[in-house]
Amino acid sequence: MAPPLLPLLLLFFLPALAAAHQRPSPYGSSSALTEWRNAKASYFSIDPEDAVGGACGFGDLGKHGYGMATVGLSTALFERGASCGGCYEVRCVEDLKYCLPGTSIVVTATNFCPPNYGFPADAGGVCNPPNHHFLLPIQAFEKIALWKAGVMPIQYRRVKCLREGGVRFSVSGKGSFFTVLISNVGGAGDVRSVKLKGTESGWLSMGRNWGQIWHINLDLKGQPVSFELSSSDGTTMTNFNVVPKDWEFGKTYTGKQFLL
Repeated sequence: MAPPLLPLLLLFFLPALAAAHQRPSPYGSSSALTEWRNAKASYFSIDPEDAVGGACGFGDLGKHGYGMATVGLSTALFERGASCGGCYEVRCVEDLKYCLPGTSIVVTATNFCPPNYGFPADAGGVCNPPNHHFLLPIQAFEKIALWKAGVMPIQYRRVKCLREGGVRFSVSGKGSFFTVLISNVGGAGDVRSVKLKGTESGWLSMGRNWGQIWHINLDLKGQPVSFELSSSDGTTMTNFNVVPKDWEFGKTYTGKQFLL
């Protein structure tokens, strides 16, 4: 007697389904900065027109080139703003009902997912330490899973950021209080330390004000300003005289980019 048809079909198709669900990332392994790690993700709804603000200080996310491919990181990942600007490849795992097989998305850290100590970390306090949690705009979440998933298991890894154009330096402040928002950073994407130099000073370290906004008390009027940036991967880049001597508060100046 011929063998039953259904078991044969399952024997043929199940390996194919598993392979599709575990398809290698289209984002090249040469761009990966870390191995895959386990975490969880949830989403929030937002109108793209309202994509402004955030704990990293980037302001208008569309204007700065980040759009909806962004993420708010839990305390364990945010590192008090040091992770701002970093890029993470995220993929859905373990949930065949809601995951979109073979998909992943690269998002930029632009915000903080604050803890809620009114709930335990394993029962409602999704962004409480020590949880690794990604809070995604629904537009990004639906690239890897169905919205019905709610809070779901994912895997993530740090990857190199691919940016168009150079690093942007947005200058603000008043008098001798000089601040700069550093955005559109390629490579590791984050900035871990900043040094500044005018024509009347040597290299001076800036302090992290919050997110990727850095500050120093120094009168730089009438001086071209150079910056030295260091990222978490140990790479350092210098932009000489990227801010011209006739600079003004409220203006943005573009320099060169980190090499990949």
